[in-house]
Amino acid sequence: MNQPTRTDGDNIALAVSAILFTVFALALGDALIKRSSADFTLWQIFVIRSALAIPVLVAVVKLRYEDVSLKPHYVYWTALRSLMLTFMWVAYYTALPHVDLSVAAAAYYTLPIFITLFAALFIGDTIGAKGWVAVFLGFCGVLLILKPQADDFNAYALLPIISAILYALAMIITRTKCRNENVLVLSIALNVSMISVGVLVTLLIWLWDPSNAQTASYPFVLGQWTSMEQKEWLTMGLLTTAIIIGSVGAAIAYQAGPSSIVATFDFAYVAFAAGWGFVFFAEVPDAITVTGMVLIVGAGVLAVRR
Repeated sequence: MNQPTRTDGDNIALAVSAILFTVFALALGDALIKRSSADFTLWQIFVIRSALAIPVLVAVVKLRYEDVSLKPHYVYWTALRSLMLTFMWVAYYTALPHVDLSVAAAAYYTLPIFITLFAALFIGDTIGAKGWVAVFLGFCGVLLILKPQADDFNAYALLPIISAILYALAMIITRTKCRNENVLVLSIALNVSMISVGVLVTLLIWLWDPSNAQTASYPFVLGQWTSMEQKEWLTMGLLTTAIIIGSVGAAIAYQAGPSSIVATFDFAYVAFAAGWGFVFFAEVPDAITVTGMVLIVGAGVLAVRR
């Protein structure tokens, strides 16, 4: 017997609009990070962006959920999830100065494949025929993007895949241990984690004092904080707006509509990333890379629709 894709409480139009606007903003934010990687360090972005975002998220929680505590029900699991997601962003953002934005986006969106595999491994979900087809297609797409036997192999393209693995593990924790947590409280916890990691790594870099050669090779990761004028504060404000939209918009989308539909439109991020990559950096992926991107997105859609 077929199950309906809509319940009385669903608002499909709102859900689709919210997730499209969310991934549009997130792709723009990631393009801005790639563009400003020579102006900021990663840790400066983490600390300042999250410091600006947390008060807004707290205000949203207090206005929309008056009875919700800002303290998670399961502090340990929430902290572990937040750290995984923080290092997910570390891996993804570290790759951006070195790979095309569209390639990073496609490699990252292998995450439904990893979620499928990890759900089967850790919580006993059944993969099924469609799941295995998705895994195979995604693997082929990754090979086409990475070109492991080609002379232009870029090891930095592996980092978005590592970030997808970390995200998938974090989602397994979310599903099994943090299922009853308010999504905005989880977002606040993530931003607290980003601030904590950003401050800690900044202190370690200051104490370590890497050589000029090391700093020159990896300025985005090992560089010192830079002074901020009006232009830099405007960029940071846009990055903060993007992360807030990502936190609130995704929550609205997944609350308003079925997750299988929302997750399908979530893949629009890859198209938006390719668009911003062309606008900001004149990036035009070759035919082999485009084929890999199509395979990965098709595999991801198949996995989430499964």
